[in-house]
Amino acid sequence: MARLSPEEWIPKVSEITISVISAAVFFVLDFLDAIMCVFFRFFDRFLEGQSSTCYCMKWGMIQENSEDFLQLLWENELSESLHGRRNFFRDMGLRGNSSFSSKKEGPCVGDVKNRWSDCGCESCISWINNGSSGSRLHVIVKEAPKDRLELCSRELSVQNVILIHGFLSSSKFWTESVFPNLSVDTKQNYNIFAVDLLGFGSSPKPRNCSYTLKDHVEMIEASVIRQFRLGSFHIVAHSMGCVIALALAAKNSKSVKSISLISPPYFSSSKGDASLVALESLAMRRVWPPMLFGSALMSWYEHLGRCVCFFICRNHNTWEWILKLLVGTRGAHFTVTDMTRHTHHSAWHTMHNVVCGGAKHLDGYLEVLTAARVKIRVVQGTRDRVVPVECSLNMKIKAPHVELEIVPNADHVSVIFGREKDFVRSLECLWDSTGENI
Repeated sequence: MARLSPEEWIPKVSEITISVISAAVFFVLDFLDAIMCVFFRFFDRFLEGQSSTCYCMKWGMIQENSEDFLQLLWENELSESLHGRRNFFRDMGLRGNSSFSSKKEGPCVGDVKNRWSDCGCESCISWINNGSSGSRLHVIVKEAPKDRLELCSRELSVQNVILIHGFLSSSKFWTESVFPNLSVDTKQNYNIFAVDLLGFGSSPKPRNCSYTLKDHVEMIEASVIRQFRLGSFHIVAHSMGCVIALALAAKNSKSVKSISLISPPYFSSSKGDASLVALESLAMRRVWPPMLFGSALMSWYEHLGRCVCFFICRNHNTWEWILKLLVGTRGAHFTVTDMTRHTHHSAWHTMHNVVCGGAKHLDGYLEVLTAARVKIRVVQGTRDRVVPVECSLNMKIKAPHVELEIVPNADHVSVIFGREKDFVRSLECLWDSTGENI
């Protein structure tokens, strides 16, 4: 038997070591999450008068206890990953309270009461006191000049662009990257709309909401498309926002001029249970690298994730003050502050119902957009550890007409930041190429 060289056995030993440590760590986390389920149920009842509902009941128990529950899950577009997550102690018989929100007509606005474990500072709950505007998303608008609008009404229509951010982000992702680098012609001829998605940034964060794809799409339609009377538009989206962008575009396929998807988390629904495949791929239960461990902790553990949000998001003003002391008057970077501007309820449900649950619909959306001959452009970095580059390659296989750009040595963020001017120029070229009179 040939002896392995150090270059061969060191990676193998490292992989085995990480796998063993990961199994032990996540076994402990399974137990801690079960304990925190009881903890939050007790404190929610003590502080709010009723115990919290959760997704600790496994699929088999749901089928045994409620014939209608699976139908309710489907009608509410909830992801199978909510109850299908592995947990040793839950699978051994721990029962939680099933949670789902009955849907209402129109965009999801839900219960405005602030949860005891969420931040209650003025900026986080300002939407509650904003009257009718509290039922709409926060939108940053960069409009073409008024004199240009008057000219366009006679000669050429102004084009519109909707920018959709990714998970744990906000409209600042675009106002810091795209807005400062727009060309003079684009500023003159385009209206740009950067949204804070439902549950993030300065947008509403209702409790009585499942944050499904339908909820996100309806809120964008109400807050941007109908609010500003857009007859047609381009869409640009990053990461999780790509799933929402495809759903929005498929629903409005006659109005969409082009779609730019940056690092889309695409998982074909033809490969078994797409929701669980997406969860396993994007949040693998491993302790290394640290970013992957963080994703797994927040995606697999409902109650431990709520603990993290309680200590970080609920106290974000304190953490931002500390960072300001450390880095000076500049304060924390927007990517850091954006990560705290959500509730656990909004982040948890959006992760599962959009990123995971949306996976089973993506093939259908692509088929609709292919039939409508909508131009789709995908940009992906080769060093992206959040969304594997295979996602974009598989999308190209599913929809050969997709224009794919692979950016060497770029990760999930540097695929845009660090090359903003080149990125914006490529967007403008795409918009102009599909920008005949509309």
